[in-house]
Amino acid sequence: MLVPWATGRSEFTDRFECLTILSLKEMSLTAVSRRLKISWDLIDGIMQRAVKRGMERRGVLQFRLIGIDEKAFKKGHKYFTIVSNLENGTVIWVGEDRTKATINRFWQSLTKEQINGIEGVAMDMWQPYFDAAIAHLPDAIKKIVFDHFHITSYVTKAVDQVRRTMVRELGKEAEALKGTKYDWLRDTSAMTPTEKRDFAELREQYTVLGRAWAIKEQFAHFWEYKQEAAARRFFDQWYYWATHSQIPPIIAAAKTIKRHFPNILTYLKLGITNAAAEGLNSKIQWMKYQARGYRSKERFQRAIMFHFGGLELLPSDSNPALLLSES
Repeated sequence: MLVPWATGRSEFTDRFECLTILSLKEMSLTAVSRRLKISWDLIDGIMQRAVKRGMERRGVLQFRLIGIDEKAFKKGHKYFTIVSNLENGTVIWVGEDRTKATINRFWQSLTKEQINGIEGVAMDMWQPYFDAAIAHLPDAIKKIVFDHFHITSYVTKAVDQVRRTMVRELGKEAEALKGTKYDWLRDTSAMTPTEKRDFAELREQYTVLGRAWAIKEQFAHFWEYKQEAAARRFFDQWYYWATHSQIPPIIAAAKTIKRHFPNILTYLKLGITNAAAEGLNSKIQWMKYQARGYRSKERFQRAIMFHFGGLELLPSDSNPALLLSES
């Protein structure tokens, strides 16, 4: 028999479920389990009802700018695809794996009005994400922005590859390079005067690595341009320098960037990145750590929507502040 103070088939009162949901927003699963003296399975049931309730209340969302990113569930290349609203940092959709079929399910879940309302999509250069957007989003080529942090990482990783190759091949002659990995990656403006002097000496001592570093530093100025024509001129000059550097990792990175250049240029117009999505990824990683991992993909997916979906989770109009003060 249904009673007014409980929801559906729950064995708990609405008041207790409210308390559990609010506690989960502040504490780990373990802490909530100990404090409220209920099992993880019972907590999961409360979360399951809360997410279902929140999704039903959410209705049809409208969003202009979205980010598409991946998150590892477990080791061994097991991923989830996460689509987020870049303007408010909430999760829109979560799907298992990172294939084209996965992200197709997201696009197919949208209404025509939702699709037409999308003005920009930030993503890395993962081909299935790109292909799916091209297939479903009108004028996608003008709306897709390859995230500039991922683009920059190609050149950054190339510099580190040059350093590691030199350490391996030069042996004792590269002794001074050991332990300097982050010197070649960090912002020199954050270095002390002594660190700057020592780093300048390293660049003079290892000229090939110093040239790779200089090419990486020069590329960073691309993101400062506002006009496409000027950005193209800058890139053409940088590309010539990089591809004539006689440094294979730098040449490979430059050619990769060149292949994807049209959807790098879109950054100048839309100005969006996946920084918010990456920040969300970090929060999800912390959620996983607090839970000591998740036994099932369903629980992991549900936890993401519970914590980051921006959903209305509570089963009633109970006063959250009053509930917490009385607990």
